[in-house]
Amino acid sequence: MYPTTLPPSSRTVLQILDAGGAMTHKDLVQKSHLAPRTVRYALKKLKERELIIEKFNFRDARQIIYQNRTAQTAKPQQAFV
Repeated sequence: MYPTTLPPSSRTVLQILDAGGAMTHKDLVQKSHLAPRTVRYALKKLKERELIIEKFNFRDARQIIYQNRTAQTAKPQQAFV
């Protein structure tokens, strides 16, 4: 299901994003029970492999929202007519 070459922390973060949708770094730390530094490393590896995307957080510009790339592409796009 997930690439086996990913570190275990990256697989954990990806599973959490699959199940819970888009989240901030702080949310991922709370849900994964991993150290903040470990979550940052996991996110870095996932970004390198283009498995997640970063979104701008309009509620708090200091935070980034992370989302699984496949969750974004699986949603049907609305056509503007």
